[in-house]
Amino acid sequence: MSDIEIAQANEAGEMQPITTIATDLGLNADEIEQYGPYKAKITAAAQKRIADKPLGKLVLMTAINPTPAGEGKSTMSVGLGDALRRRGKKTVIALREPSLGPVMGMKGGATGGGYAQVVPMEDINLHFTGDMHALTCAVDTLAALIDNHVQQGNQLNIDPRRISWKRGLDINDRALRNVVIGLGGPYQGIPREDGFDITVASELMAVLCLASDLHDLKQRIGHIVVAFTYDRKPVTVDDLGVTGAITVLLRDAAKPNLVQTLEHTPTLIHGGPFANIAHGCNSVIATRTALRLGDIAITEAGFGADLGAEKFMDIKSPVLGKTPDAVVIVATVRALKYNGGVSLKELGGENLDAIRSGFANLQRHIRNMKRYGVPIVVGVNGFVSDTPAEIALIKQLCQDEGAAVAYATVWADGGAGGLELADAVLAALQQPSDFQPLYAADSSFTDKLNTLIQQVYGGAGFELSHQASINLKTIKKNGWDKLPLCIAKTQYSFSDDPKKLGAPSDFTITVSEIVPKLGAGFLVVKTGAILTMPGLPKQPAALNIDIDDDGRISGLF
Repeated sequence: MSDIEIAQANEAGEMQPITTIATDLGLNADEIEQYGPYKAKITAAAQKRIADKPLGKLVLMTAINPTPAGEGKSTMSVGLGDALRRRGKKTVIALREPSLGPVMGMKGGATGGGYAQVVPMEDINLHFTGDMHALTCAVDTLAALIDNHVQQGNQLNIDPRRISWKRGLDINDRALRNVVIGLGGPYQGIPREDGFDITVASELMAVLCLASDLHDLKQRIGHIVVAFTYDRKPVTVDDLGVTGAITVLLRDAAKPNLVQTLEHTPTLIHGGPFANIAHGCNSVIATRTALRLGDIAITEAGFGADLGAEKFMDIKSPVLGKTPDAVVIVATVRALKYNGGVSLKELGGENLDAIRSGFANLQRHIRNMKRYGVPIVVGVNGFVSDTPAEIALIKQLCQDEGAAVAYATVWADGGAGGLELADAVLAALQQPSDFQPLYAADSSFTDKLNTLIQQVYGGAGFELSHQASINLKTIKKNGWDKLPLCIAKTQYSFSDDPKKLGAPSDFTITVSEIVPKLGAGFLVVKTGAILTMPGLPKQPAALNIDIDDDGRISGLF
């Protein structure tokens, strides 16, 4: 059965009312806002009521660099949550919301797979509770207000050539990366170059995910730099006087969404920044709520540990006020063979030499995560083509690195297939954690970037493009150069070249642009050919999606 068929079979009669899930979590009836029988938002009042509750243990799920073979990080997050509940632990999962870009494009959704899924999967992967639409609306409303200000007299002296705020759309549309607006005469606005980012790459998404509450959200929105004046001074949302209006549009989107897994484990799904072009973590509000409602909270960071997990540690954790108590690095037999040079068509055959070669990628991720002083578990996501010899070899290689390792079959068996992983995680949670940040908060831009490149990616250094050099001068002039770095980089490689698999070394990262994101509180460092508006593949997933006369969806995955 496909993922959607498994989910639909469950949804036909096995899902519990969301009121039951909420009650089991300790929430009162008036502390959730229902979106039908199986979805709800947790109110701000509920978050305030539980604010003094102690935080539970935090497990961060990350992975090796993604490959076309698939790693299944969300599937493992869900399966681990279900397995821990089978072990009698009050567990809450906190994940990101899917973007329609991957859903209709190539990557797929973000609700797990097989018998380790969050439901209702169709709703979550499509419009859900409307958060993505609210964010898109807020992004574009702000863009309209900026252009209207310029049109109506431009009291702030904004230079139209230096408006940095882009419009947004939550779908992959390469045709909108660079556009010209305001054509048609004086009543149609000021002609200028513009462009669209995918909604999940917008600073408003980052701000939503890093805000502690509505008050903090409003303050962060006000600090967003949207343009520069003719004399090169930054212009913020506060300067425009529209901070309140933009915050109003995100009032409901700021509340975390409550759903459940196939095995009824409570799951908060909220916020969805991409990890290759943004910080790749679900909201601070949702993670904090999960930590206060459960004894163990499981959350994930997007793509490989060089992107999502690093950003969780160095960007999200200081804001969250909590560092992970254990890290799970997801790998597969197939992905390691792919990193070892085996073609996608040949991954089904046993190849121990390729695993030994491809293990270099997992090995570097293990060593990187160990630098943070947090206990590590490698979770091997099982496929039917895995052989006993391959599994045994991976376990031995991980143990040689001093990392605990467990094999899981959660896609096929749900929580029952994750008990070995659950036991390994519970053992890791009993170990001491001595978290150490990767770099000092007050270190320079150059020191931060070199530390990331040399200690995480394995490279030698970086070079700035002409545009990046200009950006850095502006950043230093305005005193923003001590902010944390959010690297926008290909997810497929430690380097900025997606074709360099395994564990490349001594390469140089090319920085194409540096963008200050003062609302989010970091600098986005664009590298290589990274794009903030992806394109659709030649055969997009949309070609397989359909709906019958009864409203039953097929082909969603």
